[in-house]
Formats: sequence, structure tokens, C-alpha cells
Amino acid sequence: MAVEVATDINFPDLLENNDKVIVKYYADWCGSCRLFNPKYKRLSEDNRFEGIAFLDVNAEKNPEARKAAGVSNLPYFAVFKNGALIDAVASSKEDAVVELIEKLN
Repeated sequence: MAVEVATDINFPDLLENNDKVIVKYYADWCGSCRLFNPKYKRLSEDNRFEGIAFLDVNAEKNPEARKAAGVSNLPYFAVFKNGALIDAVASSKEDAVVELIEKLN
């Protein structure tokens, strides 16, 4: 599944229309965020995570989506199930993100 860009406008609908969602919060100036992009894309295509929507949110330009997960640092990852926040982590380590995604299964 491809990574979809989310904004304050479509974020609520994406949470509502997808049972399982992981969101990567980033900022354009964040080097660690940019370095994680290829890993995030690869994870989105991993068969283990089929049926999970992968979203990208620019934390600086989308304050409502940022508030939904209580973003405290970047990159920041949050998992939502049936529209509710399950867990989140501020990390640039792939293992931590995989562990977070696995909480959706």
C-alpha cells in the first residue's frame, strides 16, 4: 500500500475510513524525518502490514492532526485503530516503528 499524504482537511476521514492506521509526523527541516522516508515506504509495502493505511503528516502545517496524537518530537509515529489513538513513539529507529505497527494486529 502506498504512503498517503494527510492534512487537517482529510485526516479525520482517513481515520474513519481505515480500521488500522499508522501516521508518520514530520517537518521539512527534519533530517531524521527525511532519512526515514525510504524505510517508511518499504514498510508500507511489507506484506506483514497489509490492510494498514500509512499516512504522512507535515506536523508544522497540520496542527489538528498533530494534536490528535500529541506529537512531542519528530519524527513521531502514531497508530490508530477504529479512529482511536492506540500508541505513539518519537523515534527514528525502524525496530521501534515496526513494534508500534505490530500493535495494530
